[in-house]
Formats: sequence, structure tokens, C-alpha cells
Amino acid sequence: MAATAVDADVIVVGAGPTGLMLAGELCLGGARVVVLEKLTEPTGQSRGLGFTARAMEVFDARGLLPRFGQGETLDVSPMGHFGGTVFDFTVLPDAHFGARGIPQSVTEKVLEDWAGELGADIRRGWEYVSLDDGFLDGDSVRLMARDPQGGTRRLRAHWLVGCDGGSSRVRAAAGFDSSGRGATRGMYLADVTGVKLRHRPLGERTPYGMVMSAPLAEGVDRIIVCPDGTPVRERERTITFTEVAAAWRHITGEDISGGSADWVSSFTDATRQTTQYRRGRVLLAGDAAHIHLPAGGQGLSAGVQDAFNLGWKLAAVIRGQNGEELLDTYHDERHAAGRRLLMNTRAQGTVYLGGAEADPLRELFGELIRYDDVKRHLAGMVSHVDLRYDLGEDDAHPLTGRRMPPRPLTCSDGTVGIARLLQSGYGILLDLADDADVRREAAEWEGRVSTATMSVQPVDGTDILAGVQAVLVRPDGYVAWAGSPADGGLKRLRAAMERWFGPADWSAGRRPAA
Repeated sequence: MAATAVDADVIVVGAGPTGLMLAGELCLGGARVVVLEKLTEPTGQSRGLGFTARAMEVFDARGLLPRFGQGETLDVSPMGHFGGTVFDFTVLPDAHFGARGIPQSVTEKVLEDWAGELGADIRRGWEYVSLDDGFLDGDSVRLMARDPQGGTRRLRAHWLVGCDGGSSRVRAAAGFDSSGRGATRGMYLADVTGVKLRHRPLGERTPYGMVMSAPLAEGVDRIIVCPDGTPVRERERTITFTEVAAAWRHITGEDISGGSADWVSSFTDATRQTTQYRRGRVLLAGDAAHIHLPAGGQGLSAGVQDAFNLGWKLAAVIRGQNGEELLDTYHDERHAAGRRLLMNTRAQGTVYLGGAEADPLRELFGELIRYDDVKRHLAGMVSHVDLRYDLGEDDAHPLTGRRMPPRPLTCSDGTVGIARLLQSGYGILLDLADDADVRREAAEWEGRVSTATMSVQPVDGTDILAGVQAVLVRPDGYVAWAGSPADGGLKRLRAAMERWFGPADWSAGRRPAA
């Protein structure tokens, strides 16, 4: 049966950081992408104010760091916290608390420009309305959208990805199930001007709740207000600065009502995750797949990593290079990562927001954080650099499933990092022993995997790269295989190449017809 004509290979709903990152990744892989965003222009509001160490590596792997206006070295903070308990993240190699002071509006602008340059059709003022009855039509998905003039349009794509936030309409329409815990308290966020505030960057508790405050710019402070016993608000209700100021006064005794807010918002401690990230030709990413308390500023970064994992895989399936089973690894890998994210944010919420009953837990954290092993574990969790995907391989090298460490790699032309090699969007085979057999094996995947003969400088202490002669790195920077060509290593390398990059005899051009 002939393929059905479509408007795009992929329609992405939502032009937040997750949707825009996904659009760029798909275009980099040769897919045709339409992004539907109901807002006619960005709001300029910035819930997020930076991103984690791993998200910074993701942006570096696509050459985006200079676009943030601070050069390739962003303002990163070595000191971070877990539930308000402060410690030095750099006790773990390559870890830090993340890039700070970057408004989400800047991140969205960087990603929108990049995706647009790569060919994404970003349609602002286009609102996703619904899926058609019987929306799965052979090899395509049908949906209804409202255009900027108010007209209703039917669109069709081979794939649909919901990146439309915690109240995702795509998720609801496609019948995804979720599990978790509903909201138990409401909280407020505002950017305040015209008042002088004592800074409380890690939060301060009183018998009535918890508040945070930190400077954003000259005369502007970001405040977060978490009153105890506040009922959960209806999402549709408008939050006023008067309400926020009253809650602040209730908790702190300070009157900020003489100031004003550039914008105000609310959030809750709801924690939910969809049981599946894919249902047939519909997928979810970012807050559409998982919502949680914004503890440690991990939400934006987790969504970007969802997109980074999904984009190259979905593009490979669209090209015909890989079968749809590759998309099952998106669910397997990112659902597990999301589950761990929800666990750590709930734990932090208990420490942060618990009343006097949580005092023993806070005291215990203060004791545990004195141990370097504890610091390394928590730093890796919150910075996302310790994530290891389970690739389902027995006796795999300890590096397999982890992101390739950002170690200097040296060749005759100089020294580079793995991020520079990944900017093409290809897989990378690092030949660390100048082995002709490794290069010969990889030659069959030319155009999908680039081979680089490099050396890596040893590090003091335990080195995960010690004795490794070759490393196969996926386009998202995670190691698909590592080891030596000897003792069956070449056979295992070949199996990994076929699993992640398709059969050796695949030829370009096999893709669904438009």
C-alpha cells in the first residue's frame, strides 16, 4: 500500500525548550518538522533560570553554547544543594550545579533560532485542537489545529510528539495513562520590583511555610512562596501579586505589597509520570511525560535530554535506517531517567517543605553530606552526569550506557572534546589504539558513523577508560559499546553498530513518501 501524503514527517506540539530541541534534532537527522505553538510570540517569562551540567553538555554537542552570549564558558556554579543542604558538586569529576542566570526565554530563543536555521517550520499562533476520530491512519497521524486566523485545519504527519507541558492535550487525546501523586499544596512564583528584600537563595522556613528570594537583575528579585496549608488552585484562575504579597507577609511578616511584579505564576507539588512515552505513532517528551516539584532546577534540563534522546532515533526511523523498535529504547531509557528524577525531587520536597516533623531528616542530611561518597552520589543525580542507560547487554564494559566523559582527545590535528565531534549529529567511533581492523569494520557504516583515531590522556586514580581501545558513541553522546577488538570484541562492536545505526548494507533514500 502506498504511503499517505503528509504535511510533515513529524508534528511537534509545543515550542518550549523540549519541543524546540526536538525539532532541531529531527531536522539535523533529515526529517521534515512542523512545530505548532498556540502563542503568537514568546511570553518572555522565565520559570527556569539555567540548566544542569548535563544539559550544558547537550548544548555543547550541538555547538550552541556561544549563542547564550557568554562565550563557551558559561557562568557555572560549583556549589549546589540537595533539598537546601549545600555542598561542592565538583567533588565528582565533570560535575557542577549547572549554568546559572540564563533566563528560560534566552534558552528558547537560542533553540528556536537553531531549529529554524536547520529547516523546522515553526508555526506560532497555531493551536493544536484534537486528534481526528480514528487518528491513526496507516502510516500517519491525523489531527486538527486552529490557524492564526481562527480557521480549523486538518494536518497529517507520520509521527506526532506532544511537548505541550504538564496539562498536555496530546497526552489526554492519545489515551496515555499516568501514575503518581496529585498536588497537596499550592505555591507562588514572582519577579518583583520596587521592594528591598533580604536574599534567601536556599530558602528559609518559618512556622508558616518556606520562602526563597534571589536577585535576577538590578532592582529585580525572583521570589518563591510556599505557604503551609495552601489549597491547590485551579490552573485557570489568574494569580495576582496581591495574593502573593499576602502569602509572603503571612510567612515572613514582611510587607512587599508596595512593590509590583513583572509577572506571577503558581505551581504545585504534583508528581506524575506517564506509564508509556510512546503509543504507536504518538510520543511524549518533557513535562508532557513527567511533572514534578521544580527542585534543583531540573525540569527544563530533563526535557531537553528527552528530546536529545528521541530526536536522532526518530530521524533514523524516518530515514528507513532503523526499524521502529529503536523507538522502544526511548521509552526504556528516558522513562527510567524520569522515574529517578521524580524520586529525587520528591525527596528534596520533603526536606524543603516539610514542617517541624522533617527537622530530623534535615539534620541527618547535614551529617551525611560530610561524606564524599554521598556528595558524589547526590551531585551526579542532580547534575544528571551519572546517568547510565541499561542497554540490556550482559558483561558490558562499565562505560557502556554512560555519557562519554568530556576528556581531551588528541590527534595529529590537535585536541578536541567529544562534544566537538558530535556536532554533525552522527555517531562516533573512537579508535584509541590506531587499529586498522576497527576502522575497517566501521567503514561499512560510513555516512552514519564517523571514525576518529584519537588518544586519550590517562587520569589519576580510577580511570574508566583504562585499557579501552575503541568506543562507539551514539549521537546523543552515550556509549553504545566500549572495549577491545580482541576476544570477540569486533563481533560485539558490529552488533552494536547494527543495533543503533541499522544494517551495514542500508543505503540512504529509504524513507516514507511525502
